[in-house]
Amino acid sequence: MSSRPDWLARYGAGDHHGVWRELGRLGDRVREPAYAGEAQEVCDEWARRVRINLDRIIQRLADQGYRFQVNDDTQTPVVPWTPPSSSAEEHVRWLEATFGPVPMTVSSWVRVVGDVWLVGTHPRWPDASAADPFVLEIEGTRCPGDDMRAYLVGEREAWEEYSDGEPFQLPVSPDALHKDNVSGGPPYGIVLPDSGAVGRIVAAEEMSFVDYVRLALDLGGFPGCTNQDREGPVISSLRARLLPL
Repeated sequence: MSSRPDWLARYGAGDHHGVWRELGRLGDRVREPAYAGEAQEVCDEWARRVRINLDRIIQRLADQGYRFQVNDDTQTPVVPWTPPSSSAEEHVRWLEATFGPVPMTVSSWVRVVGDVWLVGTHPRWPDASAADPFVLEIEGTRCPGDDMRAYLVGEREAWEEYSDGEPFQLPVSPDALHKDNVSGGPPYGIVLPDSGAVGRIVAAEEMSFVDYVRLALDLGGFPGCTNQDREGPVISSLRARLLPL
């Protein structure tokens, strides 16, 4: 591989899968000076596109009468997206100081995208809350003060006591059952530490972080929707004309 891979130009020209494959194959080497700058630029451009797509999906849901709410009996309304705070960069540094290196995509997400919560109810789609609506909260802007950091540290301490050799997963979302207000399993989590670019997440199944976000947005923000729902008018309207990732 050339020391000047031109990833950003290729990504912008549509070679998304090829660029991500090459970044993934580099593993930890992506942090080397020959690669790190452009690799982070690709991740930032990816995050910018994710943010645009989320804005479109959220606006379409709102126009359709979707009600964004917490995942409990109160069904309290919530704001579905909060932008990165002024402390986003510092939060990335805190994550790395506390849990080790985080993937470049995760750094980009915190700094560019923000926190997302699409749990809710749709007036024309009664199964929306059971379709694993997309949630990804890394900075924890909905949590007061340092509550998010205290929660993450507590999860790390529990992992240290009970992990039995499995890698730590930074919790970023309730699982599909909890989103539907049903007692379920552990939260979805990003595998840390990870010095690569692409990242790994354990959600309904383990996959690359990039693939998971692509899956979620390709299905209009509902990665757990049924095959029938995927062809229905709601999902079709939500996924239309999104930017490729």
